Amino acid sequence: MTIPSFDHKKSYRLIATLVGIALAAGAGAYLLYGRTGDALPTGIVSGNGRVEAVQVDIATKIPGRVSEISAREGDIVQPGQIVARIDTSQLRAQLLRAKADVASAESQVAAAEAAIAQAKAQLILAEQEVYRSAKLLETDAVSQALHDTRVSQRDVAVAVLKAADATLVSRQRAVDAAQANVQDIQTQIDDCVLAAPTIGRVLYRLAEPGEVLSAGGKVLTLVNLADVYMEMFLPAGQAHRVSIGSEARIKLDILDFALPGTVTFVSPESQFTPKQVETSSEREKLMFRVKIAVPAELVRKHIEKVKTGVRGVGYVRLDGEPAPEWPAFLKKLPPDAAAAMSDRR
Repeated sequence: MTIPSFDHKKSYRLIATLVGIALAAGAGAYLLYGRTGDALPTGIVSGNGRVEAVQVDIATKIPGRVSEISAREGDIVQPGQIVARIDTSQLRAQLLRAKADVASAESQVAAAEAAIAQAKAQLILAEQEVYRSAKLLETDAVSQALHDTRVSQRDVAVAVLKAADATLVSRQRAVDAAQANVQDIQTQIDDCVLAAPTIGRVLYRLAEPGEVLSAGGKVLTLVNLADVYMEMFLPAGQAHRVSIGSEARIKLDILDFALPGTVTFVSPESQFTPKQVETSSEREKLMFRVKIAVPAELVRKHIEKVKTGVRGVGYVRLDGEPAPEWPAFLKKLPPDAAAAMSDRR
C-alpha cells in the first residue's frame, strides 16, 4: 500500500492564500462598514440620507397673460433677478384713468376751499350787520324785526361755513381714495414683474409666453440653494443627545472629502423609520429626524456643482465631554471650508 506524500510547500501556499483572502475581506469590510458608524469613535453617530433643498414656486399674484420668461430650466438665478413678466397693458390704462380721477378730486378740493373762503366772508359781513343793528336798536334807529333778520342771516352764514368745512373734508377723503386706487393699480403692475426671492436653480419652467394664468398660477419652480441640507434619522437613544448647533459632517458617495455642517433641526416627535433609511436593527421602528445644514458660504462658492438628491451619510457629534475627534476620513474638508466655517461662527 502506497501512502501519498505530504507536500508542505503547497500547504503553506494554501494557508497564505486563505490568510490573504481573510485580510482583504477584513479591509473591505472596514471600508464598507467602518464609515457607516461601526468604527466611529464614541460620541459620533451616523445616518444615511441625501442632499436636499427647499423648493420655491414663483407664481403670479394676479391673473394675466405671460409676456416674458427670461429663465430656463437649469439656470442659476440670484435674489431679486427678474425671471418673468405679466402683460400690464390693461392695468396701465386703468392707472391713467385712476390718475385722472385724482386730478378731478383735487379740483373738487380747490372748489371746496373757495366755498369756505366765500362762506367766511359772508359770516364776517353778517356779524358786522348784527353788531351795527344792535347799536342802532339801543337808540330805536332800527326796528326789532330788522335786527332779528340780521341775526338770522348771521346764523345762516355760520351754518353755511360749517357745511363748506364738511364738504372740504369729504372732497379731501375722495382724493385719498383716488390716490389709494392709483397705488393699488401701481402695486398690481409691480407684482407683474416676477423676481427670484432667493439664489436658486430653475428646476421646472411651468409656463410659456402667451399663456394666461389665474391668480396664483405658477411660472417657475426653484431649488433654493441658500438652504441646502441633509436629513438623517437617529433612534431616541442618540437623538436626545443632539442639540441645535451641534457640529456635523456630510460624506457624499461622489466626493472624496467631507462637507462641514451644523445641526439646524431635531424633530420634537418620533416617527416610523422611512423605507429609504437603513438601520442597524429592525426593532428600531421609531426614529427622530435630524437636519444638517451646509454653510451657505460654501454652497455659494461651489454653486455650479451643487446637486440635490445625491446620497451619502451624515455624521453628528453627540453632546457630552470630552468632545470626540473626527475620524481621519471626516477631517478631510474642501480647501475653502475653513473660511466658510469661520464665517458661520
